[in-house]
Amino acid sequence: MRTGRLVSLLLSGVAAASLLTGCGSIDKNATVATLDGTNVPLGVANFAARLEQANADDFYQAYGFGPDVWSSDLYGSGTTIEEDTKESVMESLYDMYVLNAHAADYGVELTEEQKTAIADAAAGFVSDNTPEALAAIGADQATVEEYLTLLTIQRGMRTAIIAETDTNVSDEEAATGSYSYVRVSKLSYTDETGSTVEYTEEDLPELLATVEEFAAKAKKDGLAASVEEYGYTVNSGTFREGDEFVDEVVLPVLLAADEGEVSDVIDTEGSYYVVCVDAKMDEAATEQTRQNLISERENAHYDEVLEGFKAQHTWEVKKGVWNRVSFRNLFT
Repeated sequence: MRTGRLVSLLLSGVAAASLLTGCGSIDKNATVATLDGTNVPLGVANFAARLEQANADDFYQAYGFGPDVWSSDLYGSGTTIEEDTKESVMESLYDMYVLNAHAADYGVELTEEQKTAIADAAAGFVSDNTPEALAAIGADQATVEEYLTLLTIQRGMRTAIIAETDTNVSDEEAATGSYSYVRVSKLSYTDETGSTVEYTEEDLPELLATVEEFAAKAKKDGLAASVEEYGYTVNSGTFREGDEFVDEVVLPVLLAADEGEVSDVIDTEGSYYVVCVDAKMDEAATEQTRQNLISERENAHYDEVLEGFKAQHTWEVKKGVWNRVSFRNLFT
């Protein structure tokens, strides 16, 4: 199969134009799963899966993977990429149908404008594909409309659910500092020819002495004014209490240092560091942390509500029917 263009399908009312060739079709009305006994049609699940495949095919083929990529265990997980993708698609459909079942709880329903946009997007998709392509992907006007409706309801439900989240994050919680640092590898260096040379144990005392000399100079003149003589580079970063992205040996030094203070050499497992705290509370970094914390709360609340909804329902996948969906034919 081949697709000429696959634009963002959904929610904005923009149709996805997908030119498909190939053979084979599915019974789009077959039941692939049930939610409390209510049937989920294979056409919707197949349509969702093939869109995922089309997007991924662009990536895999751009990087030279062969036609058997979907049947391979590319990531060493013990399952094929096709199996992983289909499992993810089915889990997403489970979420969508559950959220749709609880839409009334949050007063979420389609507006007339959204209904029109969905109908137009579905009609555009159908008109842009041949009958053979539509049969292969199991799509028709009703199938595409149902899928887009589920996605639109899901977005509306997420907006309504996360609106319940407490977004009051104090300055103390979000406090984030900024720092400059020089990192010198203890493992290897690049010589004049561009080759990588590994340090020996005998080399390290001399290397440490050089970094200590640099640190002493930086304490007087600053990091930026001292690096050129040693061929080092000044980098920058942010830090906060409990930061998992800063070396666990470096973080306590940053937290204890005064603003503008240059540290002694910090000896970590693979590097020597010399750091300088630029700001104990960086305004921009603190605001970014605040927004990150709010997003984490929103995601956690959404997941908690969704899992609570799912606990109230019975979801059953008809594996024999779902196995009929195959990614043997590629999109290009």
